[in-house]
Amino acid sequence: MGAFRKGAGVKVPFTWKVTGWFMIGWSPEFPVGEVRPLHYFGQDLVAYRDADGRLHVLEAHCKHLGAHIGHGGTVVGDCVQCPFHGWRWGPDGTNRYIPYQPDRPNRALRLRVFPVREQYDCVFVWHQPQGKEPQWEMPDIFHKFPQFETDPAAYYRAYPEFSRRVQREPVHPQIVAENAPDSAHFEYVHHATVTPRVLDWQIIDHEWRFVAGWPDASSDDPEKMALRFHSHLFGLGGAISAFEGVQNHRLIFTCTPVDDECSDLFYSIWWPRLAGDDSEVPPEPLRKRIEQQFLSTVWDDLKIWRYQKYVERPPLAKQDAKPYMALRKWATQFYDVPT
Repeated sequence: MGAFRKGAGVKVPFTWKVTGWFMIGWSPEFPVGEVRPLHYFGQDLVAYRDADGRLHVLEAHCKHLGAHIGHGGTVVGDCVQCPFHGWRWGPDGTNRYIPYQPDRPNRALRLRVFPVREQYDCVFVWHQPQGKEPQWEMPDIFHKFPQFETDPAAYYRAYPEFSRRVQREPVHPQIVAENAPDSAHFEYVHHATVTPRVLDWQIIDHEWRFVAGWPDASSDDPEKMALRFHSHLFGLGGAISAFEGVQNHRLIFTCTPVDDECSDLFYSIWWPRLAGDDSEVPPEPLRKRIEQQFLSTVWDDLKIWRYQKYVERPPLAKQDAKPYMALRKWATQFYDVPT
């Protein structure tokens, strides 16, 4: 994949502390009773799945003497227990139990809570720099495009066969989002033989919605599309997409800031089951084909993103200027910068 300066994040005129829903992994990576350390948004976090199967994400350092609960912590009922002195913290972040004064927990202490949503094995947390509650709900991956098959049972599972994570890349979420109105790069970055066109785009509150089409090269009608790509950006955390035409799969591609220099990227594809196959697991020939033709595309983009410089006033071509600048204006709502 080539050498590059790890951590040399692109310089941007806005914060890396972005508001929105962000993916942190897949549900099977968080089994019941396990405590796991995470680091996102420049903060140490702890994730644990309680005895009832609910997943919780809290700030990681115990308010007692600062131990990292994600390293050696244990699950007790719906609480997570600090490995240093056994203090227990509840899903709401409150101190629930101190072993050497069991009747007097310190109710004034509270760990910050990061709201969690799980969908079809994908795990999302809400981040807002000042800790405000979610300002909108994470959209449903399958019901985002109800005109297509919405039953998850009609698709092979996405994780682990059709899912990929790329860690600590020097990429800001806005750089990823700006691919949405950019159809011209497909020819040069993804080696597309037909250049797609942005057919429609609209802004609805925190969502950027667009449809792109690949013209049918075998047709004399320039408006006939062999393939359409429907995509909705749910803030700057990522995009939920569906293909219509010669392919009919769904996918999600996300970008989650780790700190002020890099992000983790997550990619999952739900591929329609082959006729007569009721297995959750895709057959090996299909898995290899999806890997080669689709899962590899993220590496194509990374070859550009890793070295890209952010241009504040780009000299855009006429066809790109309106949607490109509209997306940038839309994106400003996700930067809550204290004044």
